Amino acid sequence: MALLELAGVTVRFGPRTALDSVDLEVAEHEIVCLLGPSGSGKSTLLRVVAGLQEAAAGRVLLGGADQARVPVHRRGVGLMFQDHQLFPQRDVGGNVAFGLRMHGADRGEQARRTEELLRLVGLPGAQQRSVAALSGGEQQRVALARALAPEPRLLMLDEPLGQLDRGLRERLVVELRDLFGRLGTTVLAVTHDQGEAFALADRVVVMRDGRIAQAGTPLQVWQRPASAFVARFLGFDNVVAATVEGTAANTEWGKVPVPDGSPQGARTVLVRPDGVRLTDPSEGLRCTVESRTFRGSHVAVRLCPADGPPLEAVCSLGQAPSPGAAVGVVFAADEVVVLGPDAPQ
Repeated sequence: MALLELAGVTVRFGPRTALDSVDLEVAEHEIVCLLGPSGSGKSTLLRVVAGLQEAAAGRVLLGGADQARVPVHRRGVGLMFQDHQLFPQRDVGGNVAFGLRMHGADRGEQARRTEELLRLVGLPGAQQRSVAALSGGEQQRVALARALAPEPRLLMLDEPLGQLDRGLRERLVVELRDLFGRLGTTVLAVTHDQGEAFALADRVVVMRDGRIAQAGTPLQVWQRPASAFVARFLGFDNVVAATVEGTAANTEWGKVPVPDGSPQGARTVLVRPDGVRLTDPSEGLRCTVESRTFRGSHVAVRLCPADGPPLEAVCSLGQAPSPGAAVGVVFAADEVVVLGPDAPQ
């Protein structure tokens, strides 16, 4: 049995449908990340599960029990927002112990649990510190300890690292995954950052306009986006209409090889940048290098063919051609994905 189950959940704000008959299950001890652009329904879904937003239709079940008439404070869920919402008048220990006090824990249990959690989140002995004196990353850790203190059966995170700089986010997301694994915490998290979602989650749910566009492991979603929308949202630009016949696709870039067993007929094709191979201008699709962008371990090269949309390729640091250079392009079939259709909107 799933710990959390949403069945046909619909939410409307006037004429706008924020969630459109959403079905979703989260297993016990699973980390699921909701990923999508602003307005896709991610945070609304979290609020419905928490009991902060009423659904127009559908059911929310926790541990098999319908939550329709269960108030927020009795659902046994923890909710952590990106702005932390710490109590400025309380010190670190007072913030962490707040939920325990609300659940009737005695002072000894509050002190023991607070000390344990601050140690777990990397702030041992910080009970007496003022929250105003903490850095953004430290405040994030205190907010997490406070959310974990009552031992919620489901922890929900709404853009938990959104206000932190990228370096700190990358470090904390690794620490969070390790911590949740050790505690066996079931997590439902919202983010618009695909790198954060892929690093944290066991399963990623991509949302679009109140519906689930794709769900799967990070590897499944990355390797095989379900549609052009998902591919573009993940940052892939080499997406083009095509007619697939056998092991080739007819596109604006000419014939592009596709893997054996690909769906046939009128489709959309994604060519990963790794599958755009640069060669002599006399071979393949002739392109002009428009620009190149340093990306740390590689260079992203933007190419303009005489006909068809631009292409993105990746090169090693020492092999990237200069802007204005003429190159040829050939495509690698193992880096080509024939996509499914986008759902009608």
